[in-house]
Amino acid sequence: MVQMETQLQSIFEEVVRQIIDFCSYRMFMDTPEDEKTKLISCLGAFRQFWGGLSQESHEQCIQWIVKFIHGQHSPKRISFLYDCLAMAVETGLLPPRYYIILKPLNVLANTWILLSLYLFFFYQGVRDLLKVILEKILTIPNTVSSAVVQQLLAAREGKLPHWLLGNLVSDFVDTFRPTARINSICGRCSLLPVVNNSGAICNSWKLDPATLRFPLKGLLPYDKDLFEPQTALLRYVLEQPYSRDMVCNMLGLNKQVLYYHKQRCPVLEDQLVDLVVYAMERSETEEKFDDGGTSQLLWQHLSSQLIFFVLFQFASFPHMVLSLHQKLAGRGLIKGRDHLMWVLLQFISGSIQKNALADFLPVMKLFDLLYPEKECIPVPDINKPQSTHAFAMTCIWIHLNRKAQNDNSTLQIPIPHSLKFHHEFLQQSLRNKSLQMNDYKIALLCNAYSTNSECFTLPMGALVETIYGNGIMRIPLPGTSCLASASITPLPMNLLDSLTVHAKMSLIHSIATRVIKLAHAKSSVALAPALVETYSRLLVYMEIESLGIKGFISQLLPTVFKSHAWGILHTLLEMFSYRMHHIQPHYRVQLLSHLHTLAAVAQTNQNQLHLCVESTALRLITALGSSEVQPQFTRFLSDPKTVLSAESEELNRALILTLARATHVTDFFTGSDSIQGTWCKDILQTIMSFTPHNWASHTLSCFPGPLQAFFKQNNVPQESRFNLKKNVEEEYRKWKSMTNENDIITHFSIQGSPPLFLCLLWKMLLDTDHINQIGYRVLERIGARALVAHVRTFADFLVYEFSTSAGGQQLNKCIEILNDMVWKYNIVTLDRLILCLAMRSHEGNEAQVCYFIIQLLLLKPNDFRNRVSDFVKENSPEHWLQNDWHTKHMNYHKKYPEKLYFEGLAEQVDPPVQIQSPYLPIYFGNVCLRFLPVFDIVIHRFLELYPVSKSLETLLDHLGGLYKFHGELFQILILSNTYMSKMRSPIPVFLLASFILCRQNYCLSVFIHIKCFCNFTFVFFSSTCSQPLVPRENITAWMNAIGLIITALPEPYWIVLHDRIVSVISSLRMSLYKDIMQISVSYFLVFHIKKVYIVDSIFSLPFVHQMKMCLNRSLHILIGVAFYDMLLNVDQCSTHLNYMDPICDFLYHMKYMFTGDSMKEQVEKIICNLKPALKLRLRFITHISKMEPAAVPPQAINSGSPAPQSNQVPASLPVTQ
Repeated sequence: MVQMETQLQSIFEEVVRQIIDFCSYRMFMDTPEDEKTKLISCLGAFRQFWGGLSQESHEQCIQWIVKFIHGQHSPKRISFLYDCLAMAVETGLLPPRYYIILKPLNVLANTWILLSLYLFFFYQGVRDLLKVILEKILTIPNTVSSAVVQQLLAAREGKLPHWLLGNLVSDFVDTFRPTARINSICGRCSLLPVVNNSGAICNSWKLDPATLRFPLKGLLPYDKDLFEPQTALLRYVLEQPYSRDMVCNMLGLNKQVLYYHKQRCPVLEDQLVDLVVYAMERSETEEKFDDGGTSQLLWQHLSSQLIFFVLFQFASFPHMVLSLHQKLAGRGLIKGRDHLMWVLLQFISGSIQKNALADFLPVMKLFDLLYPEKECIPVPDINKPQSTHAFAMTCIWIHLNRKAQNDNSTLQIPIPHSLKFHHEFLQQSLRNKSLQMNDYKIALLCNAYSTNSECFTLPMGALVETIYGNGIMRIPLPGTSCLASASITPLPMNLLDSLTVHAKMSLIHSIATRVIKLAHAKSSVALAPALVETYSRLLVYMEIESLGIKGFISQLLPTVFKSHAWGILHTLLEMFSYRMHHIQPHYRVQLLSHLHTLAAVAQTNQNQLHLCVESTALRLITALGSSEVQPQFTRFLSDPKTVLSAESEELNRALILTLARATHVTDFFTGSDSIQGTWCKDILQTIMSFTPHNWASHTLSCFPGPLQAFFKQNNVPQESRFNLKKNVEEEYRKWKSMTNENDIITHFSIQGSPPLFLCLLWKMLLDTDHINQIGYRVLERIGARALVAHVRTFADFLVYEFSTSAGGQQLNKCIEILNDMVWKYNIVTLDRLILCLAMRSHEGNEAQVCYFIIQLLLLKPNDFRNRVSDFVKENSPEHWLQNDWHTKHMNYHKKYPEKLYFEGLAEQVDPPVQIQSPYLPIYFGNVCLRFLPVFDIVIHRFLELYPVSKSLETLLDHLGGLYKFHGELFQILILSNTYMSKMRSPIPVFLLASFILCRQNYCLSVFIHIKCFCNFTFVFFSSTCSQPLVPRENITAWMNAIGLIITALPEPYWIVLHDRIVSVISSLRMSLYKDIMQISVSYFLVFHIKKVYIVDSIFSLPFVHQMKMCLNRSLHILIGVAFYDMLLNVDQCSTHLNYMDPICDFLYHMKYMFTGDSMKEQVEKIICNLKPALKLRLRFITHISKMEPAAVPPQAINSGSPAPQSNQVPASLPVTQ
């Protein structure tokens, strides 16, 4: 070490001496050549010395040199020594990273030179060097002595005084503002999502859980509003129904985290409190407040939100109450106080037993603030549901007092004087042992004493007795030999809404316990209709999810199944199919897995239960939202068999159609031409191993490319129609030739025999117009599960028969026989036969014949049309408002009884057969409701084949009224429109839209607005005409709405906008207002769009947002390479590029934030073909920088990018917001 310092001392003292000698004899300024010669001469000895140093000594050597420079007093010497270091770096003698050691204030004089050199040779270290320099600058105090000022003034020789560095850095930062705007969205803070119950939310709406700011990638100078807390966005989402999962996704809140790892989210608390204050303000101005105004919906929603977020400890109850007290103090808002206390009561009653009393005492501070009365508050009218809210504060006091007594606490609070009358009324009502259901007294007692088991038994007992029945009386249900307990009137929704969460949980627990008890006992008496309907209504309350739908799926259903209580199991499946809406997708897929397991059990091989299982499974599959498919099915990739049917080709085909539809919407195959490596590969392969099948070409053409390729590669040979006809004729000859009854039954029903028996029954009716008793016995022996295969073969045989029919009388005979098999002999149900027909893969003329048969089955006889007409006329889809559903249900079944065990055939044979199979209880279902999911599939199949799509109008005219009972009406409309985006004409879809909306009594203007979107001109015409009516500050909200609507529609509707955007971007002039307007709307469209389409233009749309929200690596590469391709096209067509630096900065940002080196090979080829100016700027993205390091021109040091730029970016760019 000492030797090294000695040698360095000798070398640099000689250098300093030469400078002094040279300055003594030279009276004139050096030329650049003289300066360079002098530097080379002075570095000679140092070069030799440096070459002999070990690698470990390099840093110590540089530190000594810096210390030596600090010891000089002559600016000339300091400048010369720094020039020596610069030349050492330029010639490769010194690694450029050692510049980071240069920390003195004097280095500011050469900062820009150092940055330029650093940028060229070691550009990754620019950040570290700038950090050191800025930290050094910050050490200069704001006020300094005059002596220090003189020292700072001396720095002028370096052309960079420290007070000018601020402007320089500011200008440098400004050069990156265009890049920041390219990476952000115009009006980003004004965008709002559509909140739904799926919870399948993209990353676009992510917020920092501590600050509510957008998580911006990269240290770019984004616009100020992007750094602001997005409280308006979070509050908007909180206000929407079914928004819990989205809020959790936005803030990164995980419900699965263990109890002791839970963390509060203070910003969420604040917004919940603000919403409560807003509800108080709304209640103050509500005109019909006492009768239940619009603010009541807000209070109900707030109650549900508060329970959820506090229960999962994302918000603290005592903190929220204290914050409410602070924000309401002095406001005088008291009209909504009862509703506020009702909201607080919901949480208190359910959690006070498990938490400390002190957590709930802050509520009494709110009471003192909101209840200033000195006199007793009168008892409200208990015939109105609002009376339960008026009693809320009294109920809270009762729960607090009970908790204090149980804890032997000294914090017992005497009943406030103003609540005295309320408390006395409750005490008096409790002493009345005969409670009636004609008012809300029972609800009041349940709410007040739910934590007091001694007092709670009486009112809760009155509730359950009402819906259980007295255990003696019986009433008939549809079908034969099916009796149920006699209670038929369910608890009304107003009463259930008036119960606290704790009371609801007690009620639903009581019902579930009774159902399990009856299942274990295998009771022959079915559940009371009132109990089933009430249980269905309770299950939709999200506040009681743990005991509600979660317990239903994970506990009750498996227990009933293990007990072989098939009647109760059938009841539970009916409830899920016809009564339970807005169930979270993971519960639905879990139930689907249960159903596939259930279908394989021998005991379910009976007609009614098997039909119910498959119908429920079909509803679950077709009702899955497009954004729900991938997240839910990826949970089963380790064992995809659990969510697939091992036998039902129709269910597996329905799942493939759902995959195809979801792909068109979410595009999870982006960047892939096959399913190899995708998440659904194993699912598709398992389906093909279970139920091998093909798809018709007109259906396959509507599939996404990877699915098309998969089914073309896995083509399954199909039996020819000629062979099918031949086999049927051969089996029919055997039928006629065989004489022994047992041999006939065994031959045609044995497992493994050809599934042709329905074809034989058809032949019998065609030849003899009669089926004998042996035919019935064979059907009975085949079993429900195997009969499906016979229906499938029969569907193909029907197509052959109708295709070869001579027409006229023979065709009419075929139609008559087919309808007799459905309605007269009850051999096959209409919904199952049509489902099999719709799912077959016929081509050309045969496909049209198949759809012709479907139309005949639905419209030719009056049987089904009459059923639909009467059902639509007599029933309402708002079943939760009905108390007489069971009466109407029974009347309908008496007029149109369900016959699921071949009753018609049993009556026609000679001698007639007595039906032995008792019916399972039917509470809600019928052929009309079972047909709805099949109808969805029929509509899609008709739309695929243009020659038959025109028949849809006729079908919808007669049967479309059923759609008012569709649980996902608008979803099926949008999804049908999206999936069928490749059809030749969009007119049938709008016929569907028109019919559904008219049948639902929706405003005609809704249909008109939807219809306008078939032409983009209408969109902008409507937008332009409405602009004078819209304040300018709301224009972004309108654009947001347009973006949401356009992106929800399929490609044919928005491709016009896409083409227009490309045209505008490609034009030479973009100054017209209409062009700017369309570009502005395009930002909103790209933000909301779920699929990425690359345009052949340059960086005018914020596609980087799509890279932020998508985790698909292949999509990142696809978009990234497309940007370089666009740049190459523009570069080849232009002599000069303005804004070259922002473009290059954007590409660097994309590399370091998203793609890395994953697309280096593709990009290198493109960059090599660019012009020199662009190639120079992009040299660090590839290894091109190693090829020609000496090509950097001297003026490179003046650029703000990693490469030179002759013209600076103007302050105002077209991309500014």
